[in-house]
Parts: sequence; C-alpha cells; structure tokens
Amino acid sequence: MGQKKDLTGSEKSKIVRYLAEGCSSLKIAKLLKRDHRTIKRFIQNSQQGRKKRVEKPRRKITAHELRKVKRAAAKMPLATSLAIFQSCNITGVPKSTKCAILRDMAKVRKAERRPPLNKTHKLKRQDWAKKYLKTDFSKVLWTDEMRVSLDGPDGWARGWIGKGQRAPVPLRRQQGGGGVLVWAGIIKDELVGPFRVEDGVKLNSQSYCQFLEDTFFKQWYRKKSASFKKNMIFMQDNAPSHASKYSTAWLARKGIKEEKLMTWPPCSPDLNPIENLWSIIKCEIYKEGKQYTSLNSVWEAVVAAARNVDGEQIKTVTESMDGRLLSVLAKKGGYIGR
Repeated sequence: MGQKKDLTGSEKSKIVRYLAEGCSSLKIAKLLKRDHRTIKRFIQNSQQGRKKRVEKPRRKITAHELRKVKRAAAKMPLATSLAIFQSCNITGVPKSTKCAILRDMAKVRKAERRPPLNKTHKLKRQDWAKKYLKTDFSKVLWTDEMRVSLDGPDGWARGWIGKGQRAPVPLRRQQGGGGVLVWAGIIKDELVGPFRVEDGVKLNSQSYCQFLEDTFFKQWYRKKSASFKKNMIFMQDNAPSHASKYSTAWLARKGIKEEKLMTWPPCSPDLNPIENLWSIIKCEIYKEGKQYTSLNSVWEAVVAAARNVDGEQIKTVTESMDGRLLSVLAKKGGYIGR
C-alpha cells in the first residue's frame, strides 16, 4: 500500500463519514488504500482545530500620560501619532490605540496656507480697516500677481468616475514644467489685464516698475481721463518689489503717491478682492483635471478664462470690501472668509 503526500477532498469527506459510522482509523486506511499514519494525522489535526489567538494585554494609559499627550499634540501640529507618543516617552501602545486616543482630543488636518497672524498684525489690520472704512472702493484698483503651473494645484484633479471606467492617468514631469507669472487688476466692474511677466524674469524693484511701465501704464492707465487718474487709488500688497523705496519713489513720479497709494496691512491676502478673481480663473483653466504641455498653452487658457469673467462678477467682489472691513473689526483683526 503506497503512501501519498496529501489526501484529496473526496478522501477527507469519506474519512469523516466513516468516522461517523464508527470505523477505526486502521479500517478507514484499508478502505481507502492509504497509509495508516496519513489517516491518523488527518484525524488528529481535525480534532485539534484552530489555535485560539492569544490576546496580548493592552497598555493602559494613565490620566497623567493623557495630559502629556494633549500638551504634545498642541506643541507639535501635523506630527504623527508615533512622534507625539515618543515625545512623551510612552511606549508599548498599538497604533490603533494611539489614534483612538488622539481622536478624542485632536483632528487630522492639512497645514494652513495662510500666514499666521500675531498681535501686531491684527492691530495693523484693524487700523487699516478704520482708516479706509469711509472709502469709495469703486475708485480703488486692486492688483496682484498669480503664478499658474502646467498641472494646477495638487489635489484638484478629483471627480466622479463611472463604474467600469478607469481614472485617467495624469502627466508626469521630472522637473515640474515651470509656470507663468500673471499680473492683473480690478476696479469697480472692470478687469485690467491680465499681463504676462516675461519668462525667466525675477521681479525685483527695477523689473517690477519696468513691467508696470510696459503694460499697466502704456496699455491701460494712459488712456484714462484726467479726472479718473485724479480719483483712482492704487492698491498693491507688501511684496519686497512693491513696497521698496525704489518702487514707491517711481510710482510717486507717476503721480501715484500719498493718499493715491493705499497702505496695506501685513499678511492680508483675504482682504484683497482680486484673490477671488484668481480663484475663478484657476477653477476654469484646471477644470476636470486639465493639464498643459507648454507655458504658452497655459497662458492662452488664462487669457481665455479672463475674457469670460463678466463685469457683474468683478463688481460683486469689489463691492464686498465694506463687509470685509466690518468683518476685520468684528474679528479684532483676525482672518475673514473670502
């Protein structure tokens, strides 16, 4: 009688049936023409069953350790659960337990993109709001730059995919592909620009002023009436190329000085209505995960999207300034929603 390696499924079923009928292991071996040791081994393994999982005792967290974890989570924003517990010298705690403890006292969030506001920033924002509270904002030209890339902001390429369909694979670039720097302004219900900063040009004080001369002043400001120029207030943020002595003196020679040049509080992108324009343009050029293969193509998309922005949209955001100033005062200089 030969000895085989494994019992077939049919043989195993017969062994179970023969055992139920009261047959011995030796008789079953003879009936199946299998080695007696093979039959006995199968019967023994079947009777033992699966080994029960031994539950390891979980590490208990004391109230003192919980307070240490809470303090560490406050001091280490965006840290992992492992880093937080290691900083407290608490070991032997499973990851699931760490996360369960942290969920009771914290939330998983992304880093804030807005600059933090300290006490001085908040006071300057309040002073700015009080200064311009009675300003006619229809006379203010709000300006800013925006950089657009070939692929758009991370995480935007997201949407519904039909059942049975595969998600499109985005283009991958080893060096990122670069981007285009765009300058524009809005006043009342009018869009000024957009104008493209020449590729490879770094905006310092001299190049910024030359850029304004070649675009804003020659192509738009020069065509305006004397009364318009007299009443217009020019707004720009506190970027080094904007707020330098060179740029301030250059703008003064152009007639934009003193009350015609709006002072700007630090760390205040939420107060500039042109940020809403940038959001509208970016949503349009990157919709449905759109990507671009050249800088010229993404610039053309920006120009086309800007043309589609109508005067009512611009007027809505410029007329929101009174409400923004009141919100800044109500929040004691804190950030407001745009």
